[in-house]
Amino acid sequence: MKLQVKIGNVNQISSDMLIVGLFKDTKKLSGAIAAVDSMLKGIISSALVQNEIEGKLGESLLFHSFGRIAAKKVLVVGMGERKKFNLDSIRTASASAIRQAQKLKTKQVISVLHGEGEGVLDIEDCAAALVEGAILGSYKFEGYKTGKDSNPSFRVKEFTLVEGDHNKISKIKAGVRQAEICASAQNNARDLVAAPANKMTPTAIANYAQKMARSVGISCKISDPHKLKFGAMLSVSEGSKDLPKVVILKYHHSPKAETIGLVGKGVTFDSGGISIKPSRRLWEMKTDMSGAAAVIEVMRAAAQLKVRKNIIAVIPLCENMPDGKAARPGDVITSYSGKTIEIISTDAEGRMLLIDSLNYAQKLGATRLVDVATLTGGCVVALGDVASGIMGNVNHKIVEEILEASKITGEKMWELPLYDEYKEYLKSDIADFKNCSEGRGASASTGGVFVSEVVGKTPWAHIDIAGTAFLHHSRGCLGAGATGTPVRTLVRWLAR
Repeated sequence: MKLQVKIGNVNQISSDMLIVGLFKDTKKLSGAIAAVDSMLKGIISSALVQNEIEGKLGESLLFHSFGRIAAKKVLVVGMGERKKFNLDSIRTASASAIRQAQKLKTKQVISVLHGEGEGVLDIEDCAAALVEGAILGSYKFEGYKTGKDSNPSFRVKEFTLVEGDHNKISKIKAGVRQAEICASAQNNARDLVAAPANKMTPTAIANYAQKMARSVGISCKISDPHKLKFGAMLSVSEGSKDLPKVVILKYHHSPKAETIGLVGKGVTFDSGGISIKPSRRLWEMKTDMSGAAAVIEVMRAAAQLKVRKNIIAVIPLCENMPDGKAARPGDVITSYSGKTIEIISTDAEGRMLLIDSLNYAQKLGATRLVDVATLTGGCVVALGDVASGIMGNVNHKIVEEILEASKITGEKMWELPLYDEYKEYLKSDIADFKNCSEGRGASASTGGVFVSEVVGKTPWAHIDIAGTAFLHHSRGCLGAGATGTPVRTLVRWLAR
């Protein structure tokens, strides 16, 4: 979809469809729509009187322009209640509008800037939210169908944001550029997560990361975890015929910039290993590499935006399968850090990848660490599919910064505790600690505590996306399926 910003009057710019917003509680059209032809406003007002559209967030109603303005059609989209209006309202409305445009096979769409003047929303953020909604809302994983069902979905060709004030154009263009880069990266991550495990193997993802790195000018090294002595990771991968990989991506801004370490869990299929999972919805375990997909695409976006940080991404990739060589409950292994771990459950595997990778990122020079992982079912129990869990260690500032970024991006997060008492859950009689507790209580926090045992005093945040990486039903600007979270939040945090 080609994105444009134009200066002018919406009446006079040719397009197949003009999108305007309607607030539910005031029944007033948003933004610059006051410039629309008076006859059209009369027709829309009549529809309001007859309750054909109420302004509920995301609902829409189509009108023909009858040649009164340059656009052939006008799509009125609900913006919800003005008092609840925020950047996510813009994303949801924009996504709804673009989906309607695609259903109607509309090639060219123009829109006014929603949100300007509605409270204290920043113009650049409003422009970004509008474009994010359009890009994320238009997404569809094309899959592998053949024959008559194999034709790709119709996509809007052009999306143009129209503004009449010359003084606002530079900020609007900046918001559009950032949104295009970040939302496109998020859609790339969704493609990776949606693909089946036989297509998205550790080798396939490693090759994808390498190709991405070349395209944006960052370094990529693909390593063997055996040579790196990633003992914890290897306890997960040894039962699989697919060879494990560790991808190291590096983006360098300047010698004086701080170095951030990112780690994304990349279990391309998680059977649970010897502690095998129930068969119901087991196919969803192809999504257990969502953290890896997100981190790869964060690196793409960060490089394109030229963020003022040095970033090292360590991405462990493997399968967790039951086999004659697979690790067993009760085994004791030695991690990259040298600490010994008693395996209580082979299904508590993600944390094993994280600790080796985080320690390695420290060795490579990272002074602050963030990991992203579909780590625990306990996080789903606590927060559902609405919010990701976030936890941090000694330096709480990193958590606060990421939470602040998530408020702007709409990727909800909620902080969970890492109390010292949870360390008691992981005490082992025969090793330095267990990989999980015997009970089910506080499993999300216990997983975080396990990882915190190896990061030491390095400022660190852990983001558990077990519930938010995949949606069973559409919500907001995201359709059902892979979400690509938290790509936009981490990029926002890195670019702050």
